[in-house]
This record gives sequence, C-alpha cells and structure tokens, in this order.
Amino acid sequence: MRAVDPVGARMIPIASAQSMTSSPVRLTPSSRSPFRVDDQPPGEASDGEPWPTPAATAVEVRALTKVYRGSNRQPDMLALDAVDLAIPRGSIFGLLGPNGAGKSTLINILAGLVLKTSGSVEIWGVDIDANPRQARAAIGVVAQELNIDAFFTPRELLDLQAGLYGVPKSERRTAEILASLNLSAQADAYSRTLSGGMKRRLMIGKAMVHAPPVLVLDEPTAGVDVELRRQLWELVRSLNAAGTTILLTTHYLEEAETLCDRIAIIDRGSVVACDTTVALVGRIDAKTLSITLAEPVVALPPALVAMGLTLAAPDRLVFHYRPSATTLAPVFAAIQAQGFTIRDVQSEETDLEAIFLQLTGGAGRRGL
Repeated sequence: MRAVDPVGARMIPIASAQSMTSSPVRLTPSSRSPFRVDDQPPGEASDGEPWPTPAATAVEVRALTKVYRGSNRQPDMLALDAVDLAIPRGSIFGLLGPNGAGKSTLINILAGLVLKTSGSVEIWGVDIDANPRQARAAIGVVAQELNIDAFFTPRELLDLQAGLYGVPKSERRTAEILASLNLSAQADAYSRTLSGGMKRRLMIGKAMVHAPPVLVLDEPTAGVDVELRRQLWELVRSLNAAGTTILLTTHYLEEAETLCDRIAIIDRGSVVACDTTVALVGRIDAKTLSITLAEPVVALPPALVAMGLTLAAPDRLVFHYRPSATTLAPVFAAIQAQGFTIRDVQSEETDLEAIFLQLTGGAGRRGL
C-alpha cells in the first residue's frame, strides 16, 4: 500500500507485510494533490499495477450507528444514529455540534479507537472493516489534548511516530515536516521547553509523518490566544493548499465559518445540517439594520414604531427585517419624513452562530 504525500509530491510505501489483511489496498492521490503519474500509461501506477477508480470523497460514512451498552443497570446510550456524511477530497470540512452530540465518537471510529455498532465507513476509498490497517494509514488525527513526551525532542518524537507507522528511515521526512511547521530551530530541544503554540504545531507534525491524505484536527485552537489561533489557521490553509483534506472540529464558530468549505452540524447523534458554508449561513432569512442619526432622539415617532424600528440609543435606530420580504427604501424615506438625518447605516448579516443555535436549540450536553 502507498500513502499520499501531498507536500513532497510522492508516495510513501507501506509494506504489504505490515497489513492486517492478505491483500493490500492502494490509496489514490487527491485530485488536488500535486502528485501525478505523467510518465505512466493511463490507469497504471508506477509499478504497472492499476489504480482503483478515483472517488470524489475523502471520507464516506453511511448509516453509521454507535450504541454504548449500559452497565450497572444503566440504559444503553445512542451516540450516533444512522449518520451519513460525505467529505469531498481536497476540502476543509467542519464538524460542529454541542457537547455530547457525538463528534468525538465519530472521530474515534474513523481513527480505529472505537468500534461502530453498524453502518460503513470508507477513508480514501478504503473500508475500515475490510482493511483496517490501510484505512488508518490514510488518516492522521491531531487530538485536542497534548500528548507529547516531555523528555523527547521534536526530531525524536517525529522519528518515533514514523517508526510506529512503519515508514522506512530512508522515506522519513522529519526535517521537512519540522521546517514546514517552523520548528527547525527547536528540532533538538526537549519538548518540555517548547511554547504552547510550538507544542500544537508539533502535534500536527506527528499526525503528518506517514503523509496521510486526510487530517483530522480536533479543537486545534482550544485555549490558545488570538495570535496563535491566526497562525494555526494559516497552517491549516497551507496544508489544505498542498492537497490534504482537513476534517475540523471546533467550538469557535467564527473559525469554522472562516476556514471551512462545507460544514456538518451534528446534534444528539444525528446530522441536522450539511451544506456549503455560504448556503448554510444563508438559510436564515433575517438581517439587522443599524441606523445612526445625525441628531439625538428623545422618543421615536409612532410612524417609525409601526414600521418595526426601535430606539437602541439616542442617536441609533435598529430595524430587524426579512430580506426576502422587505425593501429598505420606504424605511429610509419614513425616517427622513420625520425630519431626521441619516448619518450612517450598518447591516449585520446572519452568522453561523445563529444557524447553530437554531438547529441545536443552544443546549449544551456532556461530551461523548
């Protein structure tokens, strides 16, 4: 089997002897990856073996269900209820949901840490049941918690991680990964001496050692300052631009709205929405207009109150409306007819937070 190396534009071989099955499976490169087999006949790999037909999805989940069996007379818990998801190759895909929605359970199933109850999952065209070793080689997971040995250097940690994935020493890209993460200067320092941001980047490096085409980032910016968050955003964008498909979970809705091409919202184990970010934000037909006046107003005239305007401050009016059913020209005309001068107008768009709260009810629950 071979895993895609989107940065080095080549393939890292994983020996078939390491496979948990008798027939190794090939991983096809992402359509956005720079890897090309230009000097080979169509439909053949570099060793003459045929590539499987490329699929449009990086991760495909069908009717995925997980039930945690109760113990000590406790009832069973349904964590995932027939979840269907298709994550396009080369995308940044956001997975959102309140605590206890089932996000962690889904990620742990992808990573091979939790056994599903029913349904099917394919990662880069590889079924996690039929070929578990190959499926795990196609994914890298960056956990929210820092799990770094304090007495290892970044170079040693990446070499160790690569060894665990069976990457031969001649194929390891330790120095290359450290350079891409701006950690070359700290390559031989004990990891306990690294800053919080450096440790976050090192966690991403550990997940990249086997060049997985799919990278899962579980709350990558949780608890970090604004500057570091922006740096991590740029790193995510650069990884994606190099061809890596990103699955991002986050509680920062601004982060999901900024980074993600598509977003799925999961609640109580079910997918309640899955669409492009633009389409998802556009679902709510509601906007708010803030109108600043040149002079203060003591009381709002009844004609403006009847139109739905409210007085938010002595010199500021607020108007909530539905864009599909409202034109603003009569509103402005009515304000001017009352003798007021409009100094400024600001429109507040519906954001992802409004969609999220509408679909989930804003209720937080214990994490799964």
